[in-house]
Amino acid sequence: MSDVESRVSTHYSTTNLIDAIRAALEKAGVDPDAPGLDDLKPVDEFHTGGVEATDALIDQLSITPETRVLDIGCGIGGASRHVAARTGAHVRGIDLTPDFIAAAKALSAATDMADRTSFTTGSALDLPETDASADLALMFHVGMNIEDKTRLFSEAARVLVPGGTFALFDVMRGSDRPLTFPFPWAEQADFSFVAPPETYRQAAAAAGFSQVGERDRSEFAKAFFDRVFKRIEEAGGPPPVGIHLLMHDTGPEKIKNYVTHLQAGDIAPVEMIFRRNAPQSPRHQTRETRSWLT
Repeated sequence: MSDVESRVSTHYSTTNLIDAIRAALEKAGVDPDAPGLDDLKPVDEFHTGGVEATDALIDQLSITPETRVLDIGCGIGGASRHVAARTGAHVRGIDLTPDFIAAAKALSAATDMADRTSFTTGSALDLPETDASADLALMFHVGMNIEDKTRLFSEAARVLVPGGTFALFDVMRGSDRPLTFPFPWAEQADFSFVAPPETYRQAAAAAGFSQVGERDRSEFAKAFFDRVFKRIEEAGGPPPVGIHLLMHDTGPEKIKNYVTHLQAGDIAPVEMIFRRNAPQSPRHQTRETRSWLT
């Protein structure tokens, strides 16, 4: 793990995360030993718009029970479980943060999704997967912590079959004005790598992808946050189960900075969909075969 990756992992690490989620579920009146998938949605989809944004992206994709899906930067596994439950596909999640992977496994077991999801600690820049072993790679709000976008796309291309799809939803740069930290993805600038859409397009092209879709989701995000803030105001505070469980004491400041820069046009959540259309680069070395279900 590189020094930057170590700082990113530390940023997301949360002591006793499962205990905190269980306590929040109990406070919300949910049996922590048998929560439903919907009970976890406020906390387990740690990206702008939550499950609404997940559905908005996968609605544009063709996913069947036979589709081999890789969730790059899966967090605590919410999007993986949602995709598996909605489509019947098996989803394998990879994340840099061991605390997140432990939580993802525990939550999948608690929701009877352990046979349709699996999770492994690993880097998006060195995916612990064999060549051409996925039909679809998904990525939700991960690229902001990755400086080397070219290597990110190269690894995605390596693990995808020719014709495979890489669909992502990241926060990207809308201006060159300075950003005020902290943000949900970084307490400080030294491990924040928010880049403009063109950086993603260039990295994708270099890795042998063709772009088949792109959508700026700024207006959706603004409306989403308006609804969230209204509910919190009406309730007199945040609900027991929410993404605040993942953001430590600086959570409110992180969200405030995010929304301020979103409204100013300095950052924008953007969907991009790419298709791998070139032969695998000879510089990649084939790795030993591994089962998707282990």
